[in-house]
Amino acid sequence: MRIGIDLGGTKIEVLALDDSGSELIRKRQPTPAGDYAGTLDVIAELVAFVEAATGRKGSVGVAAPGAISPATGLVKNANSTVLNGKAFDRDLSAKLGRPVKIENDANCFALSEASDGAGAGVSVVFGVILGTGVGGGLVVDGKLVSGRNRIAGEWGHNPLPSALDDERPGPACYCGKFGCIETFLSGPGLARDYFARTGAALTAHEIAAAAASGETEAGRLLALYCDRLARGLAGVINIVDPDVIAVGGGLSNIDALYSGLPELIARYAFSDRIDTAVRRAVHGDSSGVRGAAWLWPIAAP
Repeated sequence: MRIGIDLGGTKIEVLALDDSGSELIRKRQPTPAGDYAGTLDVIAELVAFVEAATGRKGSVGVAAPGAISPATGLVKNANSTVLNGKAFDRDLSAKLGRPVKIENDANCFALSEASDGAGAGVSVVFGVILGTGVGGGLVVDGKLVSGRNRIAGEWGHNPLPSALDDERPGPACYCGKFGCIETFLSGPGLARDYFARTGAALTAHEIAAAAASGETEAGRLLALYCDRLARGLAGVINIVDPDVIAVGGGLSNIDALYSGLPELIARYAFSDRIDTAVRRAVHGDSSGVRGAAWLWPIAAP
């Protein structure tokens, strides 16, 4: 049995899969805000719940914000800042009394969709998360590629390609730089741009709905968003050239993003034609926790 944990800012979810990938059980609990020790306790409680309910012991994988630094062995780059600087993998392993595998949540998303989702059956899958942030992960021949510095797939913290004059230097990003792809393609980024144009505070999904109902400014902004998305993905394709790009996160449910996207990408990519499939995630919000479970290729004895 494989046990996956999705550690989010507001909730912690546990999921157990059998060896064929079928779901056995799942449960959610609130994340203890700002409480590192409490977070470890909740994860341990969820693992104990699953094992008591199934009568089986399982391997444990965790999808978490940030990454374990190869240099220090401590968490870095987590927007759940209580994790930063902590030996999260070692502390959780000691808590559970067994080895654990911890990966960035976007990497787990990519692994899930490559295993039995939108990228099943192909060689190279790039997973994209469009939500409150913009993340990514790379899977090649069924194996996650984390990179030497454990930042592989972080396309959201590259500058927006082919930036227009009014897109430079771009908005400030929490990473300390300006004009990152994330600042343009995240949900808050889309809402910020709409507010700047109209003075109205709408969410990304409300903007998409307004565009669908014929509101001119919302339509223009959504078209610009799609163009920026195409520029960002064309940069990924130029470097990685994946078979499939799997798209998840809250904004992946906006149907308008997919209309005409391949043609837009082809306009910017370095090729006479682009055959890369861009597909909505099959497992949706469950991909992170499923990918965490898939970090272990076989069940623990």
